[in-house]
Amino acid sequence: MTYKYAVIIPHYNDVARLDRCLDVLVNSPHSDCEIVVADNMSSDPMDEIRARYPMVRFIEEPEKGAAMARNRGVAETSAPVLFFIDADCVPAPDWFLTATRVCGNADLIGGRVDVFDETPPPRSGAEALEAVFAFNFRTYVEKQGFAGSGNLLTRREVFADVGGFVHGLSEDLDWCHRARAKGYRLIYEDRLCVSHPSRQDWAALRRKWHRLTEELYGVNGSTLRARLRWAIRALAMPLSAVVHTPKILFSRKLSSAGERWRGVVTLFRLRLLRAGWMLRQALGLAI
Repeated sequence: MTYKYAVIIPHYNDVARLDRCLDVLVNSPHSDCEIVVADNMSSDPMDEIRARYPMVRFIEEPEKGAAMARNRGVAETSAPVLFFIDADCVPAPDWFLTATRVCGNADLIGGRVDVFDETPPPRSGAEALEAVFAFNFRTYVEKQGFAGSGNLLTRREVFADVGGFVHGLSEDLDWCHRARAKGYRLIYEDRLCVSHPSRQDWAALRRKWHRLTEELYGVNGSTLRARLRWAIRALAMPLSAVVHTPKILFSRKLSSAGERWRGVVTLFRLRLLRAGWMLRQALGLAI
């Protein structure tokens, strides 16, 4: 069968959230769309979810990393329009319909990502910080020139010209910057919405930012000038925590003074940790 659209979902050992994502997608009108889950050889059992969604195609990518899974998903499909979403995202009920309506408006389209908590209130410091700062895709698109690959639309011809996602880098930033360097147009579309769970505790938040710090340094480069620039950014981290504190204290997304102060403490803890990691990277040391 020939499809017009392909929805590509990278996955690894997150079956419950994948089930939540697929439940929305398969109940959207998608007769001209192929939904593909590119699994990174999960150790968790997949038989039950495969049986629950016979209309979804499950493929395997042995090389680890969401970048490689997305690339495999593209290679295994032929639809001219590509929709990327992550397994832990919950698409809005009209996500697919909106995607089909707006996908022709630009070469690359990044949508909105709302944050929700999977635990009951009050929020932990990690959840408070994520509620205020995580996934500001409008800023990413309009000021930083990239869209997150958890809610990204493009065309196959664009993907073929730009090349695949690169594992080990900040893959969505790197890919979008390569696309824009070739002259492709990126826009933000607020109506294209998914939701993403917040990190619940310090350990999860630390893992997230350890990975992102490694990936962002890979994009930054390792020349002497690039390392000096990275060191300057590291030294600015504590100051950035001071500058961003009012954003937490006056955020309408937080519902109590306790959440706000836990968010501020976590903000300073994280920015100081990131400063240390970044200085080590600038010196050529592992983090």
